[in-house]
Amino acid sequence: MSRRLAATFAAATATAALATAPAANAATLDYVALGDSYSAASGVLPADPAASPLCLRSSRNYPHLIAAETGAHLTDVTCGAAETRHFTTAQYPGVPPQVDALDAGTDVVTMTIGGNDSGVFISAILACGSAGVLTLGQGSPCRDIYGSSFEDTVRTKTYPALVGALRAVRDRAPDADVAILGYPWILPATGGCFDKMPVAAGDVPYLRSLQTTLNDAVERAAEATGVTYVDLSEASEGHDACQAPDVRWIEPVLQGGNPVVVHPNARGEAAMAAAAMDALNLG
Repeated sequence: MSRRLAATFAAATATAALATAPAANAATLDYVALGDSYSAASGVLPADPAASPLCLRSSRNYPHLIAAETGAHLTDVTCGAAETRHFTTAQYPGVPPQVDALDAGTDVVTMTIGGNDSGVFISAILACGSAGVLTLGQGSPCRDIYGSSFEDTVRTKTYPALVGALRAVRDRAPDADVAILGYPWILPATGGCFDKMPVAAGDVPYLRSLQTTLNDAVERAAEATGVTYVDLSEASEGHDACQAPDVRWIEPVLQGGNPVVVHPNARGEAAMAAAAMDALNLG
């Protein structure tokens, strides 16, 4: 081989190596997962051996699925029953504030949070379920008892708490891509399924309105803090707790397969992972 030909071959080889180097040597994403039981996939087996037993965290939650798909380095501090205040204060002994997991090198952050604040959302569903049992599924006893109180609490307390929590995340991880997921539909728009979700027929749209208000608060808080909102309202339509076992993303109070009722199953967690990855352009 002549010197000129050898030099040309070497240059071409070097150029090809450079073209493939970014993919081969790309830095692994530093991914931190925050949030409550919808992020932790409480009740979905198997449990995450790295988590405090108090957090009821699954190794099949959507953060683990995202990390497996993208090859990201995952720090998962999701914890069942977490409220926004647990981003900056310890939730349990040995379970530090969630934002402690963040730093300036964090690349990606995901979460669901806000549903446990002030006892709304899950507590409202349980309260309405109790009221529904007393009327054998007739009327709207929960709406008659509580009126606008749940939604008023979301607007006046949960929303500002969400803004504060997201600002705390931004302060700790200023360069990260941050996403907060909305909550997938728990009930259909009308009708319901008293055998699985013992909520009176008239209270089904009442609870659906409450969830709409909560997701609206999450979305507005995301907009106020420059965070990506992952809207699950369209994707989760028709996958509520009233649907067949092979269709639903949320397990019902009765006849369900998750010991932690009214929470996502493995199918729901996979759907949440896909939605978050799409919103953040991951994978």
